Amino acid sequence: MPPAPRTAISIAALCLALPAGTAFASADANPLVAERWNTRPIVVVVPRENHPLLTRVNSTLEETAAREAFRERDMALFTVVAGQGRRNGEPLGAAATAAMLKALQLDARGPATFVLVGKDGGVKRREEGDTVDLQSVFDEIDRMPMRRQR
Repeated sequence: MPPAPRTAISIAALCLALPAGTAFASADANPLVAERWNTRPIVVVVPRENHPLLTRVNSTLEETAAREAFRERDMALFTVVAGQGRRNGEPLGAAATAAMLKALQLDARGPATFVLVGKDGGVKRREEGDTVDLQSVFDEIDRMPMRRQR
C-alpha cells in the first residue's frame, strides 16, 4: 500500500512552487531588501524559542554595552523561531519570512544559524550552532570599509 499523501507543506516549499512572478515569492517580499544601505541585519534562525543560540543573542543584547554597540553599528535583529519571523521584536508576515529564508538559503527547521548581512546586502558571516560571540561580530563590522569611513 502506498504511503498516505503529505498534506503539510512548509512556507519555503510553497514559495519554491509558485511562479517567479508571484508576489508571494517576489524579492520585494524579502525584508532584507528594505534594509540595504540602511542597516546591517543579523538573522538568527532557530527551531524553538528556548534554543541556546537565541537565548545567547538576546541575553547579550540586554547588556547596555552590547545594546549600544548594536545601535552604533546600525544593526537590525531578525529572528525566525519555528518559522515565525520578527524584526527587532515586531512580527513579520509569512511571505516576508519565507522570502528572507529563501534569499539566505536557510531552513526554518534547522540547523540553528546566525547570519550577518552587510549594508550592501551581502552575507558577511554565517555560523551554525548553539553560540555566537557578538563582540567578534562587532569587531568584524568595525573592520568593514563602510564602517571605517564613518
